[in-house]
Amino acid sequence: MTTERTGCGVPRKEHAGNSMTVYGWVDRRRDHGGVIFIDLRDRSGILQIVINSDKAHEAYEQAKDVRLEWVLKVTGELRLRDAEAVNPNKATGEVELHVSSCEVLARAATPPFPVNEDSEVEESIRLRYRYLYLRRERIQRNLRQRATFVHALRTAMMEQEFTEIETPLLIRATPEGARDYLVPSRISPGSFYALPQSPQLYKQLCMVGGLDRYFQIARCLRDEDLRADRQPEFTQLDIEMSFITEEDIFQVLERTLSSSWKAAEFNGELPSKFPRMTWREAMDRYGVDKPDVRFGLELVDLAPVFRNTSFKVFADVLAKGGVVKGIVIPGGCDIPRSDMEHTYMDIVHRARAHGLTYLYYREEGWVGPAAKFLSEEEWTTFASLTKAKTGDAVVIVADTPGRTAAALGALRNHLGAARKLFDPSENAILWVTEFPMFERDEDTGAIGALHHPFTMVHADDIDKMTEDPLMVRSRAYDIVMNGREIGSGSIRITNPDIQRKVFEALAISPEDQQRKFGFLLEAFEYGPPPHGGFAAGIDRLIMEGLREENIRDVIAFPKNQQAQELMTMAPALVDDAQLRELGIATLPNPRHELSTTPS
Repeated sequence: MTTERTGCGVPRKEHAGNSMTVYGWVDRRRDHGGVIFIDLRDRSGILQIVINSDKAHEAYEQAKDVRLEWVLKVTGELRLRDAEAVNPNKATGEVELHVSSCEVLARAATPPFPVNEDSEVEESIRLRYRYLYLRRERIQRNLRQRATFVHALRTAMMEQEFTEIETPLLIRATPEGARDYLVPSRISPGSFYALPQSPQLYKQLCMVGGLDRYFQIARCLRDEDLRADRQPEFTQLDIEMSFITEEDIFQVLERTLSSSWKAAEFNGELPSKFPRMTWREAMDRYGVDKPDVRFGLELVDLAPVFRNTSFKVFADVLAKGGVVKGIVIPGGCDIPRSDMEHTYMDIVHRARAHGLTYLYYREEGWVGPAAKFLSEEEWTTFASLTKAKTGDAVVIVADTPGRTAAALGALRNHLGAARKLFDPSENAILWVTEFPMFERDEDTGAIGALHHPFTMVHADDIDKMTEDPLMVRSRAYDIVMNGREIGSGSIRITNPDIQRKVFEALAISPEDQQRKFGFLLEAFEYGPPPHGGFAAGIDRLIMEGLREENIRDVIAFPKNQQAQELMTMAPALVDDAQLRELGIATLPNPRHELSTTPS
């Protein structure tokens, strides 16, 4: 069948006069009484088909009942369109196929949404009928560019002498931050595999094995809450290298991503060398460790203004070791008080900060809830620090350092988008380095690893491990693009003394160390090379490259916000016989059962 096929998007004016056969779906149909026009669509594009009752009566009779999304095989002669009928918006707009025969290969029910336009479709519907949504030109283009990008990534890695190695999907459960998806073992009743959150431990073992340069287009799974840029299963470019420093990894990723970006014809360009910024600088300037540097609105430390102020709320925060910081909003006097007190306040509260105050710099001077508390000297300091101009506004948060940074960082991101402060066609990519080694859970007070417990400690901070672990920097690094974390990595620990100190700081007992990581620690007794690596989120990179707002539009078969795959209705209940074979019994929990109809 396909040997005679011409793609619908292939014919051009130089092919006029040729006989050809095309296959595809009916995208549009127009009956002009004696002449039927059909736009036929396949993955290559759309071609106008002309069926004339006088010249192809049998084909015309076939086409009379044809409806949208029917599948046709059409043969005819390609001709130039009349000058007034040329469609400059279509690649095939100068030609049309005059039909001699038409065969209906498949009929189609009326689709639950228009396939031939890029209109909005309610999420549950487009996921329930994903195979129909995949017919849309935008989604097909996205997936083709995705394939080109992944191919370019693989080519770039091979050119740099990396070896592609597939690591297991059924592994031992290990604590890497998110919840594992567990898989019961039939052979070993009561025991479970985990699906990999990343190939982290295996790629480090590849380095112990002397493979030197590993990479993988890896499928990873994490049982975590979803959002617009996160799915429970995702794809990453995973690499590990021996006998290197951070700079070696930076150079490999910069070359790989910039060349692959260009090959996929993504939006904008990536530089051949990415700027660098420490975590401390990012937090001080932008309030987040994944700053969007396409616009300003940097945080201003206002402690010198309020340390001795009569504004007791701010003075008390500073006295308890907190901070007072603000953002100057150019032209912000146009922001209604209702936005300040509701929209902005909600953003601040979601970051767990207690609240915000604001000041407007009008022609008559500063006005706002805190204006009456400042002395003349404090106003002078305030003006010097903020450099505000008439018409500007300043929003201020006073809280713990972490909550203040998080609140103003979130508010800054909101302002950047809402006030259109950046060019959406621009790409701003950078390395963020020297992350803290540890972080404290605000709810439990427990200390955890910010990246993972195998991240190497900064050489200058090793002595701080027992004194003040929260002040210890790591040799971890992230790539951040347009305010979104694209990937992360680190130099790994191979010194057993340092590894023990990290485990002690994390309150992991020697018994738990052996139980959870014994195989890795044992491997490190056999001459581990110094090594490090990185994992870049391919889905997020493609999302940025195609300027899509939701990661689901760059994945063929994504899950919804509840991690459900509505097309096949997964997850689903299984037969009791299967559970008995696995030695598993389930407790009734209707809240977690997947409905049999999309909601």
